[in-house]
Amino acid sequence: MKVSFVIPCYRSEKTLPGVVAEIEETMNNLGKYEYDIVLVNDCSPDNTAMVIKEMCESKPHIHGLSFARNFGQHSALMAGLREADGDIVVCLDDDGQTPANEVDKLLAKVEEGFDAVYARYSHKQHSGFRNFGSMVNERMTRAMLNKPSDLYVSSYFAVKRFVVEEMIKYEYSYPYVIGLVLRSTKHITNVDVTHREREVGRSGYTLSKLLALWFNGFTAFSVKPLRIATSIGIASAILGFMYGIYTIVKKFVLPDVTVGFSAIMSAIVFFSGMILIMLGFIGEYIGRMYICMNNSPQYVIRDKWN
Repeated sequence: MKVSFVIPCYRSEKTLPGVVAEIEETMNNLGKYEYDIVLVNDCSPDNTAMVIKEMCESKPHIHGLSFARNFGQHSALMAGLREADGDIVVCLDDDGQTPANEVDKLLAKVEEGFDAVYARYSHKQHSGFRNFGSMVNERMTRAMLNKPSDLYVSSYFAVKRFVVEEMIKYEYSYPYVIGLVLRSTKHITNVDVTHREREVGRSGYTLSKLLALWFNGFTAFSVKPLRIATSIGIASAILGFMYGIYTIVKKFVLPDVTVGFSAIMSAIVFFSGMILIMLGFIGEYIGRMYICMNNSPQYVIRDKWN
């Protein structure tokens, strides 16, 4: 059985060699698997591309891809998945925080019969900002993608070959790997692993990148935002109608009472805001459809090594 490791790389020139060495040591100790490693440079501004190239030149089991511009972690994962040919594919981070030496736990669960296995951390060593982003992403996937409430998703996971084949059929812009896994299989489980502290650098996720990731989850695999917007519109219309009836009755009962300017303005602002929110959701869907129709690429590979 062959295991392929896929690692999206960004600003990891100092941490990547250690991650690769840990994978090699762990797999050699396990002994019963063939393995290779696919490293995808997401147009990192540091020397990551050269580090990957040098490792590919010296080690035949390492394959490298380098993007022409920054496309994001999920696009890098998709490129790596298409390059990987293992019976099991393991995806993990390039910063050393995901413990490659505990991959045997994920592989054991796959061999038990699960189609996908996600690492679960009892205590994450991320910053408060990243932990908040992970919490929002967790709630979003549960609400929008029908993720089971007891399933923890992370960037460290293993999937079977048939799941990978199903995932790489998605060729449009804005890939969302969690959504692709959840729509391919429901036979998913968790294993507990240790999450390490970051030794070098800082997270590449900024607020804008996290927002873009959440919008991918909102709009790529679910129409629930449109249904929520419709429900809000119906509720707002009912509320406005009831308020109108109340105003008429009040005018008949108390003819001397005038309808306040502030009440009118608050109603106008409220309903205008609801309309703009709904139009924004619709526009997001239409915009993404337009970009996909124009064949905007998931990624563009500039260099390929080994």
